[in-house]
This record gives sequence, structure tokens and C-alpha cells, in this order.
Amino acid sequence: MTTPHRFGTLGTEGSNHSMIVRKYIAFRKLENAEIVLYTDFREAFEALVAGDLDFILQVSVHPSHTEMSARYVHRVHVVDTFIAPSKSLAIISRSDIEQPRSIAFQPATKHYAELSAWPDQIDVVSIMTGAEGLQAGRFDSGITSVELVEQAPDRYRIDQLFGPITDVWVLFGRQPLDIRSLSAWPDAPVCRYFNE
Repeated sequence: MTTPHRFGTLGTEGSNHSMIVRKYIAFRKLENAEIVLYTDFREAFEALVAGDLDFILQVSVHPSHTEMSARYVHRVHVVDTFIAPSKSLAIISRSDIEQPRSIAFQPATKHYAELSAWPDQIDVVSIMTGAEGLQAGRFDSGITSVELVEQAPDRYRIDQLFGPITDVWVLFGRQPLDIRSLSAWPDAPVCRYFNE
């Protein structure tokens, strides 16, 4: 049996990062892949450099993406990119709070809506952290997956629905590719617009 490929990404389990890395592994038909979830990308990139991981998957809108790409520029390399939709997202509030004051969000989602109605704005690690905070009563609202409302419609309401968000995802590895010119998806769906 071949050695498993170890993929690192942002967790907790159930986050968009953990969902997308599983879809990527299935798409590539990697039956022997392992996933390691991190709460901080810096720790994941250090693990990649140290050889404890083979790849890291990161969404390009994550606040640390630019820093990680620059900080590790000669030690970590882009080896694949793709587009994929997130889970369906929304501003979700606790049903027992009529006028919510606090809202939790992963920083990449902060500008999905006008949030001035929430005086207490809290950055969290992932959309799942926001959901966990809602469940524990730490936040009145959160930008998180609509799964929370589907699981407990009597406890939560959707204040603003965003639906799935399509983002660019970047896969990093330790070995650079021999890319000497533009490398793009030849029959990408966007091509239909060029042929009209």
C-alpha cells in the first residue's frame, strides 16, 4: 500500500475548508488521503515545510492567504487551483433574541452584508465556530451555514440568506511545478461566454 497523502486545512470538522478538501480528494480519486485540521494556517504551513503534510488547501479569500503565500514563497508552491461553492450561508440569529446585538463571523465573510445593526462584532476561526457559539449562547447572530436552522428550526432563524458562495481554492505543496506559461482549464464553463 502506498503512503497516504496528508492534506492540511482549516478546521473544525464541518467547516467549508473540511468539506471542500474532502470533495477535492474524491474528485482526484485519492483513496489513501488523510486530512489534518488546523485552527491556524500558520501552523499548517509550518507543518508543510517540516514535511508533516504533503499539501495544504486554502480558500483565496481567507485573510491569511496573502501573508502565507508571501511568507513561504520559496518553500511552499501553488500546485493546483479550482473553483467551488461553499455551503449555503446566511446570517442566522437565535429565535429567542428579538433584537440581536452580537454577531460572529469568519473575517472573509464580514463584507457579505451590512453589519452596523450589530454593535458587538466578533471574529471567529470558521463558520463552524460561529455556529458553535450560537448553540452555546455566546452570540446572538452569526454568519454561518443554513444547516444550523435545518437542524433546529425552532431555535434559529435566517435573517439574511446568501446561499452558496463560489470561491477560488488554492492547493499548496512543497515541490514546485514546471509551469512556464499560463496554465488554465481549456474547456472551462466560462468559455461559453467567449463563443457567443
